[in-house]
Amino acid sequence: MTELNMLDAINEALHAEMARDDRIVVLGEDVARNGGVFRATEGLFEKFGEERVIDTPISEGVIAGSAVGLAMAGLVPVAEIQFLGFAYQAMHQIAGQVARLRYRTRSRFEPQITFRAPFGGGVRTPELHSDSLEGQLGNLPGLKVVAPATAADAKGLLAAAIRDPDPVVVLEPLRGYRGIRGEVPDGDHLVPLGSARTARPGDDVVVIAWSYQVELACRVSDRLAEEGLSVRVLDLRSIAPLDVAAIADAAEACGRVVVTEEAAQTGGFGGEVVATVVEEAFWSLEAPVVRVSGYDVPYPVGMLEERYIPDEDRIAAAVRRVLEVA
Repeated sequence: MTELNMLDAINEALHAEMARDDRIVVLGEDVARNGGVFRATEGLFEKFGEERVIDTPISEGVIAGSAVGLAMAGLVPVAEIQFLGFAYQAMHQIAGQVARLRYRTRSRFEPQITFRAPFGGGVRTPELHSDSLEGQLGNLPGLKVVAPATAADAKGLLAAAIRDPDPVVVLEPLRGYRGIRGEVPDGDHLVPLGSARTARPGDDVVVIAWSYQVELACRVSDRLAEEGLSVRVLDLRSIAPLDVAAIADAAEACGRVVVTEEAAQTGGFGGEVVATVVEEAFWSLEAPVVRVSGYDVPYPVGMLEERYIPDEDRIAAAVRRVLEVA
């Protein structure tokens, strides 16, 4: 085990996977000579060369479309969308080509494609840099979507995504790149797609979260433990496939559920989690499920984002609210 921040764990996974499989190619804006805007791909160009680490034009549609062609030719593309909000410019490829390729070709072609994309607030970015689109991506059949909340999972989920025969989008929290550190297994490390984890044990209420919201939920759990409240935190890790059994087990064990996400509430993935709780564990609920989310407005300018993103106080207030219901 080595202590790494999330960014270094991602870089380690990319180096290891490219060394393991010479079919893997990395492509995206500034990923080669500059090593990526956050240095996630640092050192890959020098080690593996220009034929396997490729700077692309500033065109997300080209990046996603090129990944389709590379995969159909037998290579394993790992494409970086520089910020997840930029994926709007590639939705015609991601939704119309990438997600449907296996279905359309009756499995003649395996779209072994991985997209990496940072997202989420807390770093005062311009517009389209912090948007949370996991709900939209999770609504595309054929596409897998994962969102690590720890450095170890950032390495393990990325490696598993690259090896998966289907297309996977790996969502990386901007605040977590250098703000989250932890013990990361050395050598080969895989985290199965579709497997949630219990980040904090608890019996009174469960907070279900993913990505950086898990970090905040864990802080809330630790804080409220000092008041005698037992708050479980369930880290989904995977949006699609979704670990329905883990959600049901947590809801049944606690009877009270809070769901927190950074996206706008209407149409956000949190609504799918709530529906899953109701379908799978309705008779175990002792109170209505409470959601904490962004608001139904475009992502605000940096000086206002602290009022938009769910923080520890909003999550703690939701926990208290759900516990007050008799």
